[in-house]
Amino acid sequence: MAQIFAYIIHKDGVIDDSAMELIVAAKKIDPAAPVTAIVAGSGVDAVCTEAASIYNEVWKIDNADLAYPNAEAIRKALVNIIPKGSITLIPHNTFGMDLGPGLSIKLDAAYAADVVDIEGADGNTLKLVRQEYSGMVSTHVTCDASDGAVITIRPGSLQPDESKSAGGNVTDKSGDAGDIGVNRRFIEVVEAEVGDVDITKSEVLVSIGRGIEDEENLEIANDLAKAMGADVSCSRPIVDAKWLEKSRQVGTSGQTVSPKVYMACGISGSFQHMGGIKGAPFIVAINKNPKAPIFQLADVGIVADILEFLPELTEAVAE
Repeated sequence: MAQIFAYIIHKDGVIDDSAMELIVAAKKIDPAAPVTAIVAGSGVDAVCTEAASIYNEVWKIDNADLAYPNAEAIRKALVNIIPKGSITLIPHNTFGMDLGPGLSIKLDAAYAADVVDIEGADGNTLKLVRQEYSGMVSTHVTCDASDGAVITIRPGSLQPDESKSAGGNVTDKSGDAGDIGVNRRFIEVVEAEVGDVDITKSEVLVSIGRGIEDEENLEIANDLAKAMGADVSCSRPIVDAKWLEKSRQVGTSGQTVSPKVYMACGISGSFQHMGGIKGAPFIVAINKNPKAPIFQLADVGIVADILEFLPELTEAVAE
C-alpha cells in the first residue's frame, strides 16, 4: 500500500480534534502503512510537537506567508513534497473542501469527498462509505488509488485516537515546498458577535431543530435547559426563522461547540450541523424519525416527538 499522509488543521497553536480522527482513518486503510502528518503555517513548532504525539512522522512547512491558512498556497507546497501515488487525508471542512479537489488534480490522483467511514482496502482499491440525501442513505463506494488518492474525512464520523503516545519525529520540509506565491491574499478575520449566551463555553447544551415546529414551543426547550443547568442552542432552520439569534446556531455556518453533553432535540443530524460539534461529547438524540442520521452518531437515541417527550423529561429532571 502507498504511503499515507494526513493534513493537520490547527488554530492558535492547537491542533484540531480531526488530527486524532485522521490517524484512525489511515489505520483503517492499512494498519501497517506508515502515516505522516503534514503541518503547515507560520511558527508551528508547538503544533508539530503535539502532532508528533499522535503520528510517528511529522513534516513541517513553516512560512510567514502561511500565517493564515491559504489553500491555494498550501496546495502548491503539498504538490512539491507529497510523492506521486500517495494517499492524502484531509478533514472535510470548509478549508478541506477548498484544498482537496485541486490537490487531487495536481497530483493526478483519485478524489473522494466527505467520507464517513473506511472499510479497508483490497490491493489499490479503497472501500469507502459516504452519505447521501442528508445522511438518510449510506453509500458504499470503491476508489482506485493505484495512482494515489485525496480523501476528505467528515469530522466527528470516526472515534478519535486520543492516546497521544507516538513520540514521532519532526522533519522540516519548508525548503522543499518551493515557491508558494499566490494571487489570493488574506485580509482580516471578522469574529462573529457573541450573544447573550456564549454557547462555545457551555458544558451542557439543549439544541433544538425543526422538530420544535413553532416559536411558541421554544419555552419547552428553555424549561428543560433551566432544569438541567444547560444553555439552549439550535440548528440553522431556527435561526433562518428568526426564532433565535445567530450566536445560538451550531454548525459549519454557525458556532463550533465542545460541550460535555449535547442534547439534539428534533435535529436530523446533517453534516453541516454536526460539523460544529467537537470534543466527542455525550450525544443524546431525540427525534420522531427513526431513520434520522443523528441516531448513527448518538450515544443514546430516543424515538419520540420532542413536543411530548421534553416536558416529561423536564419534570423527571426537576424531581
